[in-house]
Amino acid sequence: MSQAHLEEEVIEGIAGGEFEREPIPGSKLKGWKSFLGMYAGEHAAGTEFMIGPLFLTAGVSAFDLIVGLLIGNLLAILSWRFLTAKIAVENRLTLYYQLEKICGKKLVIGYNLANGILFCFLAGSMITVSATAVGIPFDMEMPKLTDTMPNGMTWVVIVILIGTVISLIASKGYDTVSKAANWMSPIIVIAFIACGIVALGQLGVKSFSDFWNIWGKGSDPFPGQLKYTFWHVVIWSWFANAAMHIGMSDLSVFRFAKKANSGWTSAAGMYVGHYMAWIAAALLYAVYLKSPEAQTFLSNGEAPPVAPGPLANNAIGIFGIIAVVLAGWTTANPTIYRAGLAFQAIIPKVSTFWVTIIAGTIATIAGLFPAFAMKLLGFVALYGFILAPFGAIIVFEHFFHKQAGIVKNYAEVANIKFNKSVFFAWAISFGLFYFISIQFDVFLSFVTLPAWLLCGLLFLIFSKKFQKK
Repeated sequence: MSQAHLEEEVIEGIAGGEFEREPIPGSKLKGWKSFLGMYAGEHAAGTEFMIGPLFLTAGVSAFDLIVGLLIGNLLAILSWRFLTAKIAVENRLTLYYQLEKICGKKLVIGYNLANGILFCFLAGSMITVSATAVGIPFDMEMPKLTDTMPNGMTWVVIVILIGTVISLIASKGYDTVSKAANWMSPIIVIAFIACGIVALGQLGVKSFSDFWNIWGKGSDPFPGQLKYTFWHVVIWSWFANAAMHIGMSDLSVFRFAKKANSGWTSAAGMYVGHYMAWIAAALLYAVYLKSPEAQTFLSNGEAPPVAPGPLANNAIGIFGIIAVVLAGWTTANPTIYRAGLAFQAIIPKVSTFWVTIIAGTIATIAGLFPAFAMKLLGFVALYGFILAPFGAIIVFEHFFHKQAGIVKNYAEVANIKFNKSVFFAWAISFGLFYFISIQFDVFLSFVTLPAWLLCGLLFLIFSKKFQKK
C-alpha cells in the first residue's frame, strides 16, 4: 500500500472514518513496507532545511553532531518500536479515541486545542521556509536569525500568498495532499543528497578528516543562540518527535501495522531525514559562512541569516529553490490539515473545509513572524514537552494498570467526561519542570523525560486515590 493511501486511511480514521471508534479489522492491516516510505518522506522535509543549519549556529563539534545524532535518533527509533508500535498493535485505536477512553471527552478538547495550535505554528515555520525560496527572484531581504517581526512588505505579500495556496489545497482533503506529497518526497530526498555532495565539493572536502574538521571541536554559539553540547544533541534529537513516539500520536499510524516490528521503519525517517538531511543542510550553511556576506555579519557581532532558499540555490540552483518550496509545502500542507481535524474535534458542526481554512489562516499569520522558524530548535523542544506527558498516561496505564490496581479506560467505564487524575498528573509535571527549566535555565529537552515519567507515575497514584470501583 502506498504512503498516500496509508496516510489517507489514518487521517480518515481520525476525522471520523469507519475505524475511528473501533479496532482495525484484520483485513485492513498492513505490512512493514507500507510504513517505510511514509516515515522516510515525512522526516525529510521542510523542517530539515532549518534544523541542520541551526545546529551550526549552536556551535556543535563534529563528535557532538555526528555521534550525538546517531545515538539520539536510535533512542527515538526504540521509542517508536517498543512503546508506540507495541501499544498500537495491541489496542488498535487512534490516539484521540484512546485518550477519550482514559481522560474523558472534555479533557481531550483541551489536548486537541493545544495540538491544533502547535500544529499551526509548525506549519507557519514551514511557510517561512518556502518564502525564503520564493523570494529569491524578487531580491527579497531574508529574515535574520534574531528577527521576530516581518522585515518588509515583500515578505508579507509572499508569505500570505504561499499560506493562501497551501490552505486552499489542504482544504480540498487529504487525498490531494497525500498523493502530491508521495510524489514529491523522493525529489526532496534527492535534493538533500545533491546539496550535501555539492557542498562538500565547495568546502574542498577530500577525506573524512576534512569532513570532520568542518565542525572540528566546535565553537562559541552565534549571538543569541544556545551552546549545544553532546548531550544537547542526543536528547534534543531523541525528543524532536516526542509528541509522535512517547507522546503516542503515531498510535493512529501504527494501529494499521500487522506487527509491532513495523515500528523499526521509523529508522527510515530518522537516518534519512534526521541524520543525512540535517547534516546535508548544515553543510549548506557551512558553505555560506565562508562567504563575504556572512563574514560581514560575524565581524559586526551578528548571526548570519539562516535562509534555506538561498542556501539550496547556491548549491544546486533552480532545483534547490524548487526543493525548498516543495519541502515546505509537503510539511505545511498535511500539518494544516491535521490541525484542522484537531479543531474539528472541538467544533464538530463546522465543516472540514472551514476548520482547515481557520488552521491555514493561523499558520499563515504565524509564518509572517520569522521567530517560529529561526527558533525552531526551541519550538520543537517546547512542542514535545507540552504534549509528550499525555502519552505517558497511555503508556503507564497500558503496562502498569494491573500492578497499580486501577481500572483501565476509567473515563469510559465510569462514564465521566473529565478525568481529574489525568489533569492533575499533567498539570503538576508540566508546571514543575517548566518552572525548573525557566528558573534554573535548564535546556527544555533535558526535562522532557523527567516530566513524562512523573506524569505517568502521578497518574497511577491519583487514579488509585480517585477511582471509584
